[in-house]
Amino acid sequence: MTLPRDYQTFDAGDVRLRSGEMFPDMRLAYQTYGRLNAARDNVIVYPTSFGAQHHDTEWLVAPGNALDPDRYFVIIPNLFGNGLSSSPSNASRLGDTPFPAVSYHDAVAVQHRLITEQFGVSTIAMVYGWSMGAMQAYHWAAAYPDMVQRAAIVCGSARCSPFNYVFLEGVKAALTADPAFVDGRFIARPAAGLRAMGRVYAGWAMSHGFYRDELWRALGFSSLEDFLARSWDGAFARRDANDLLAQIRIWQHGDISQCEAYGGDLTRALAAIKARVLLMPGQTDGYFQVGDNADELPLLTQARSAELKPIPSLYGHRAGNPALIPADRAFLNASISAFLND
Repeated sequence: MTLPRDYQTFDAGDVRLRSGEMFPDMRLAYQTYGRLNAARDNVIVYPTSFGAQHHDTEWLVAPGNALDPDRYFVIIPNLFGNGLSSSPSNASRLGDTPFPAVSYHDAVAVQHRLITEQFGVSTIAMVYGWSMGAMQAYHWAAAYPDMVQRAAIVCGSARCSPFNYVFLEGVKAALTADPAFVDGRFIARPAAGLRAMGRVYAGWAMSHGFYRDELWRALGFSSLEDFLARSWDGAFARRDANDLLAQIRIWQHGDISQCEAYGGDLTRALAAIKARVLLMPGQTDGYFQVGDNADELPLLTQARSAELKPIPSLYGHRAGNPALIPADRAFLNASISAFLND
């Protein structure tokens, strides 16, 4: 089966954001895999992660994998700020106006419009996400508790913890130290800033044990410097730097309870979730830590079921997106397949 590599666009029109700002001509890029069944109940929503576009994450969508397009209708909505959906790099209607403060709530609301208006879907079999995608999955489950049947939260949390926020401040500081950052935006490609950002990220994305045991050798690198240079120095160079800043802001302000329905009460927001919930943090993840999910678990009081199942891996945050890590990939596929069949 050949998977499509192009994408479609949902024109949301002028959208009033949670901040109160109006976003003109907001557009959501998305791709679909498989076919919607007659009952319209085989939908899996698979939002993208930080800096990722749909083609970066579609490795999990394949016959025999958990997200099997022969069985499910998989929709990958591209998160705003990723360069395909409305982003600083392509929002020409904004002119010189700064890119609005888009939130996960805004993103999920437009995704909901796509699902309901474009496809006439009222039931979602599962929302699955990794990292920023996992935070969107959590927002879906809280915002539409009667629609979402299952939520798989892989290396994510219900809100950005203070520790996670500070990690992102370091990433942002490295990027914006580049001289191309002027008056709150980049006026040229910040080559040095992007490289510095990659080096900072490398220390957080992988675990202490990953570096101690030199697991980079299993990925085909000849030395630690080779791993850093070839895997991280250019990791973010393919993305527009202003787009990256927009997504960092979304991430840092992520909180399922920061909306009119819950008024900032995280306990109430978690208790409102009715879906089956699978929390899969990376056992050695440095910023989405197991403890965050462990604290959330007892608050999922209305969930049909809720399970905490850490990924037993030394690959840190990357254990949740193990395209090139066979053991973690097998664990993830088996766990999600079992969750879907439960």
